[in-house]
Amino acid sequence: MATAPRPRTTTRDPEELAHRLTAWLDTRLPGAKAVDVRVPSSNGMSSETLLFDIDHPEPPLHACALRLAADPAAYTVFPVYDLPRQFRTMRMVADRTDLPVPAVRWLEEDPGPLGAPFFVMERAEGRVPPDVMPYTYEGNWLHAATDAEREHLEAASVGIVARLHDQVPLREAEFLTLPGDGDALHRHVASQRAYYAWVVDGLARSPLIESAFDRLTELWPADPGEPVLNWGDARIGNVVYDGFDPVAVLDWEMAAPAPREVDLGWTVYLHRFFQDLTVAFGQSGLPEFFRRDRVEERYAELTGHTPRDMDFYTLYAALRHAIVMLRIAYRQVHFGEVAVPADPDTLILHHGSLRAMVQGSYWG
Repeated sequence: MATAPRPRTTTRDPEELAHRLTAWLDTRLPGAKAVDVRVPSSNGMSSETLLFDIDHPEPPLHACALRLAADPAAYTVFPVYDLPRQFRTMRMVADRTDLPVPAVRWLEEDPGPLGAPFFVMERAEGRVPPDVMPYTYEGNWLHAATDAEREHLEAASVGIVARLHDQVPLREAEFLTLPGDGDALHRHVASQRAYYAWVVDGLARSPLIESAFDRLTELWPADPGEPVLNWGDARIGNVVYDGFDPVAVLDWEMAAPAPREVDLGWTVYLHRFFQDLTVAFGQSGLPEFFRRDRVEERYAELTGHTPRDMDFYTLYAALRHAIVMLRIAYRQVHFGEVAVPADPDTLILHHGSLRAMVQGSYWG
């Protein structure tokens, strides 16, 4: 990760997008122009983000961000990009919670203007913990912070997850229910099995991922509890911070009803993913940051719900992330950036930690 080139995330031309965005904006706000249109360096590996400002005497938004469905020509990470679903989710969470979710302004379902559906939202000013190079590496603002500052950020970030789970009435999130049979956890895992099948269709399968699914069955919780609305991508890389306080909670494309621990497992493991990589490259990282025991204790204090079966849920998080990593690796193969190795499991950056979780040795 320290030397590999960043995988290609788009095949779109930013200048052409800026021209087409200005033409579309004039239909929503006559006379308005999109200026300073740019693609952030932190653009994700899934839906794309454009940042721009509105040049107009009385704009409803001065600073904007545009969320654009992934370019099909870029070998997409996910099979479906439901922008109306994300738009509706963000509006619901903004209306029903005190989370700092950016206000969404416009939804465009017609792919004509920009080549794919998109929506426009307010842009929060602040800073985001970097993924490349990860915030666990030296040389970024979060790594350089004091222990007290990082603890403040951690507490505030766990608070986001806790308040989301407690504040959104599940009946209002029924439109996010995943297809299939059984309870919310069975549907969630079934959706990941379907996603994995899509990723490996016509390609080498992953014995490690399949063994992780088998291990999930063995560890299945006796009582998953009542589902709540899960953020889905609950990690600090999807939060904008002013200082060390959250000012915008982003990336709602994986939101769905699920047990509380699905989000918590993702929060804990996604930090461990970066921490493990950092240690593997010879740095100490941030070993006291987002420790599993502290996240669980903090969440219990905030909600009254003591997390349970977390070996299952952290394994599930590592498994879900492995499927995404395998898809990204196969996209690099598609663009000629890497070759398929003899062992396809090695395409998964965290194959060692996932294997340790399957074997039950990861957490010591």
